[in-house]
Amino acid sequence: MLVVPLSDRVLMGPGPCNPYPEVNQALTRPLLGHLDPEFLALLDETNERLRRVFRTTNPLTFPVSGTGSAGMEAAFVNVVRPGDVVVVGVNGVFGERMCDVAGRAGAEVVRVEADWGKALDPQALLDAHPAPAVIAAVHAETSTGVRNDVACLGQALRHQDAEALVLLDCVTSLGGIPVEIDAWGADLAYSGTQKCLGVPPGLAPFTAGPRALDRLIERPQSWYLDLNMLARYVTGEGARAYHHTAPIAMIFALHAGLGAVLDEGLEASWARHQACGDALQAGLVERGFELFAQEGHRLPELTTAFVPSERLPAGMNEAGVRRVLLERYGIEIGGGLGAFAGKVWRVGCMGHTARLANVTLLLGALDEVLA
Repeated sequence: MLVVPLSDRVLMGPGPCNPYPEVNQALTRPLLGHLDPEFLALLDETNERLRRVFRTTNPLTFPVSGTGSAGMEAAFVNVVRPGDVVVVGVNGVFGERMCDVAGRAGAEVVRVEADWGKALDPQALLDAHPAPAVIAAVHAETSTGVRNDVACLGQALRHQDAEALVLLDCVTSLGGIPVEIDAWGADLAYSGTQKCLGVPPGLAPFTAGPRALDRLIERPQSWYLDLNMLARYVTGEGARAYHHTAPIAMIFALHAGLGAVLDEGLEASWARHQACGDALQAGLVERGFELFAQEGHRLPELTTAFVPSERLPAGMNEAGVRRVLLERYGIEIGGGLGAFAGKVWRVGCMGHTARLANVTLLLGALDEVLA
């Protein structure tokens, strides 16, 4: 069987997407020292670009050195004290991970659940406990392709004059669908570079607002993710204090990826992702697939669908079809998780990968393989 070269593969799974061309070029730049004034100026500009993409004015907005999971841990360990009540929305793998991290920080975790494939009820999150320290939810649940309504959480809490912080996972949403940190009243949010920002994995865009900074633990469990120390390095307040050796090449890449998104325009990027998601979902339905995520809450950047067993070639399961798509056509898509492993596909149209040409390529390949 012909194997497509790695460089020609189209990454359409739930993980890393194909990087923007500007990102590949940035990764070839000669390295600078992590305290070189030229690098620090580029870091400052990267942080400002992140503010524009997060739609926030939070001074403490920067890329955590680590993948999205590092951003999640930084968000929880810096504000959750032993015994704090943390309400977590759970309708997929990444809500479960939030519960795990909050529990390890000593929180009393209150779970608000919805079936996989269904959206969380935001009012249920608000009503789950009379005085939580944190309400946490995943904006775009990567395991199911569901968009949760999180915009109202911070606004409702402010209206009630409640003290709870709002903590959001924006890993699969940032750059692909609207994220409005300040307008939503969110206090903490994190993302990943490898999704709609079109950058390789390795950094976690992160932002913390003033209410969160007022609640920082003086000595959190994690030294590496201690926001008290990180702030002195990334914001440059007073004398810039060295904290850790920043991943220079990855920050070059993020600077370039954010530049590509902002040059296109956030609204244009959102519209491009939506057009690709609409075309892909319509094409899958025409070919006998049943969409998994709840109607009205389907992510355009990550489509989930039940695989029709009657359409599979004789003697081949869904994993075999995905393997043929990868080896023959260079298209990588992801399988389902948990109880839906072997039943559901997760198809990504994110960042630079979100092009109608890629949708057409996938649908055409399916026509040949499933004929």
